[in-house]
Amino acid sequence: MRILIIDDHALFRFGIEELLSRRSIEVVAAVGDGAEGVRIALQTVPDIILLDMRMPGMSGLEVLKALKEQGSEVPVAILTTSGDESDLVKALQAGARGYLLKDMEPDDLPRKLMEIVAGHTVVAPELAGVLARVVQGDAVVAQSTDQPNLTPREYEILGHVAAGQSNKVIARNLDISEGTVKLHVKSILRKLGVRSRVEAAVLAVENNWCGRSAT
Repeated sequence: MRILIIDDHALFRFGIEELLSRRSIEVVAAVGDGAEGVRIALQTVPDIILLDMRMPGMSGLEVLKALKEQGSEVPVAILTTSGDESDLVKALQAGARGYLLKDMEPDDLPRKLMEIVAGHTVVAPELAGVLARVVQGDAVVAQSTDQPNLTPREYEILGHVAAGQSNKVIARNLDISEGTVKLHVKSILRKLGVRSRVEAAVLAVENNWCGRSAT
């Protein structure tokens, strides 16, 4: 995996570059200027861009807009200190494929980046519920009024997903294996017609499916 880092804090850039390089992830460049980041992104076409939200000069949202206008299809993951609801929604609506917080566990970052490269939308677990509450108008996913044909266990697991819990936490809470949770989540996404846990969480909360049994 080849990654471009755009963040105005030099020390943080260095730390992330070291972290990823030790896990055999190639950092094509690590820059502190948004405009330079856009230029390098178009020139090198990395597998993913890791982008700070708030930067002097050209903000993360402006970088997203510029990349979109230039026809870039490289997935972008926002990595920020901001847990602000409006920042989260604006970033996803601007085309970001991930929204992660800088206080996350270092070992989780490479895994999340790989999920995004694989085509998933990934949001920090603690923000999944926030997203579901604040999405309005041009929603990240379309709202559905039809209750999906989920099994009682799938509805139970969907409720945990909507609460932002990982498969490991869900498995522990329900006293089942993590592998079983993964199979249920895969089935839930297929039945809902979505590609990510975040989209499933949004639909679940907006349509009040959490904790509901199949009818």
